Amino acid sequence: MDINGKHILITGAAGGIGSTLAMALAKGGASLLLADRTSESLEEIRTRIEASGGKVKIAEADLLDPSGPLQLAELAIREGIDILVNLAGIMSFRLFQEETPESIERLFRVNTIAPMLLINSILPHLLKKGSGRIVNVGSVYGSIAFPCFASYSASKFAVRGLSEALRRELEGTGVGVTYVGPRYVKTPINAGAVSRMSEAMKVNMDEPEVVAAAIVSAIEQDKSEQYIGFPESLFVRINAILPALVDGSIRKQTPAIREYAAGNK
Repeated sequence: MDINGKHILITGAAGGIGSTLAMALAKGGASLLLADRTSESLEEIRTRIEASGGKVKIAEADLLDPSGPLQLAELAIREGIDILVNLAGIMSFRLFQEETPESIERLFRVNTIAPMLLINSILPHLLKKGSGRIVNVGSVYGSIAFPCFASYSASKFAVRGLSEALRRELEGTGVGVTYVGPRYVKTPINAGAVSRMSEAMKVNMDEPEVVAAAIVSAIEQDKSEQYIGFPESLFVRINAILPALVDGSIRKQTPAIREYAAGNK
């Protein structure tokens, strides 16, 4: 899909990946609607895009509020949305017994329910036009479930399942679905214990620019899936066929992962 002239909604647009992605899409000629929890967090991005001649609007959207995704969808439809990028997300790195009902609900509301509500509201508009694309940004943890990321992995597994089912359901309608699975990205969401653990265990890391470029490429090439990074992308395939092999590899790392997670309080 050619992004030039397309109207694109990005959630979580103030984050490291979101702001970088917004700049890349604006450079490609897209008209952007950038959404995040506060409009103030988006002002700098808007200024930069407008200074380069890009077209951009910003919107304050609280995805924890059940009405937030619906109000954002209405705005996006009025703007003539062509592409929805579900990028907003929150992390949970802890022993599962230390999760609370509130933390689990909060995580699923942002990572899973909000994208579903946005798609559900925007999809009729795209189907009526007979064109468009839904881009769900998940994680490699949505294909390989890691210890101490149980809730986070579960939320991303759900997004991947949603993407796969919708892709099949929408075949032939002109509306495509893309699932993007990054590995560890150097952004604030991965700060703290996750960052310390990743550095100590020499986890492969990507800059936000790498992920943003991969998302743009996936849209332009109408890809159904885009995993980022090797060997992680290979492990995703192996885990789908022979999960016991991946179990053995992760088992060696589990004590260290637990130690870092236990201190993340």
